[in-house]
Amino acid sequence: MSKDYFSHKAQIYEQDNNRVDNVGNIADAIRRQIALSDEMHLVDFGSGTGLLLERIAPNVRKITAVDISASMNQQLAEKQANLPCELEMIQANLEQTDIDGQFDGIISSMTMHHIQNIDAMFSKFERMVHPGGFIAIADLDKEDGSFHTDDTGVFHFGFEHEEIAAAARRAGFEQVQVINASVARKPYGDYPVFLLTGFRKS
Repeated sequence: MSKDYFSHKAQIYEQDNNRVDNVGNIADAIRRQIALSDEMHLVDFGSGTGLLLERIAPNVRKITAVDISASMNQQLAEKQANLPCELEMIQANLEQTDIDGQFDGIISSMTMHHIQNIDAMFSKFERMVHPGGFIAIADLDKEDGSFHTDDTGVFHFGFEHEEIAAAARRAGFEQVQVINASVARKPYGDYPVFLLTGFRKS
């Protein structure tokens, strides 16, 4: 995805209370599933305006925010001074670009359905985290295609739990779990959201 598909949404992105509530539920689920610490350096993949990372920020030392959208990154940049952890921002298409370093974990909310090759992305995640490091990936349960009113840049209408768990395991992650984390509410329906967690072999 080279075009900024979110340029028209960035400034109003957080005005949707249902979206904000959904991400809050995802953050709560991550904290229940993962023992976060104030020494950790995480990546937020598909960080957008920072809805997820600002909820995780009090629990960690640093977050590297990676997003393809310049307009979303601009919205996040305006929050940087008020975040309780260090923030690094990288505008990049992680499908095509590697970023330097290894991390204690990767968090992500509602981004994987925009990724064409999820096997390749999980393999990249596995290389990006330290041995023993974690992933915590939230996205839509399999749906009928009605979630997005515009399917531009959408490669998956959600995922079956076992389908995405198997992709994480193929990449080498262990202790893979998929739990129900939230419900994304739209005027035309409710869409269940899962959280997948797993750990790189120590």
